[in-house]
Amino acid sequence: MMRRLYDRMLALAEGPHAMWALALVSFTEASFFPVPPDPVLAAIVLSRPERAWLAAFVCTAASVLGALFGYLIGYVLYDLVGRPIIEFYGIQAAFDAFRSNIQEWGGWIILAKGLTPIPFKLVTIASGVAQLGLVVFIVACLITRGLRFYIVALLFQRFGPAARQLIDNNFNIVMISGVAAVVLGFVAIAYLG
Repeated sequence: MMRRLYDRMLALAEGPHAMWALALVSFTEASFFPVPPDPVLAAIVLSRPERAWLAAFVCTAASVLGALFGYLIGYVLYDLVGRPIIEFYGIQAAFDAFRSNIQEWGGWIILAKGLTPIPFKLVTIASGVAQLGLVVFIVACLITRGLRFYIVALLFQRFGPAARQLIDNNFNIVMISGVAAVVLGFVAIAYLG
């Protein structure tokens, strides 16, 4: 099943709606959805290396817009929308600790967490709840998400054929590693705060 999904993602990446799909996944991941956009970004760059920088830009811009939506959820709609999202993922205690870190460290915590597999929605919603300054929030999101997605695009553009061969030859290991990274992000939130 995962192999079919991967093959479909590559086919989508070559099609006319690839950037829209990338934007949608990037936006939702930053505010409420658990799937990171990196696999879609990687598929686009693997399929069309000449579109690497455009894909990184779309991914970054949509992620920052999604981050603003997550911030809005935390700032205005926490009790109605934000709390159910945090409770759904079972990370309320970690969320509270993270919110305290944001109040203490401000944009620096966003810069540090935005490059990790820790779900970015935690960062964005907590930033809104903590009422982090909006300019600081936007600048930190632009820097951390831009760095992450441009690095992914650069690596897959530069090593694309070898990366695609590695994925094709070791598909199950690569997929399990990707899922493990997301799960470890949630575990890190739950136990390390």
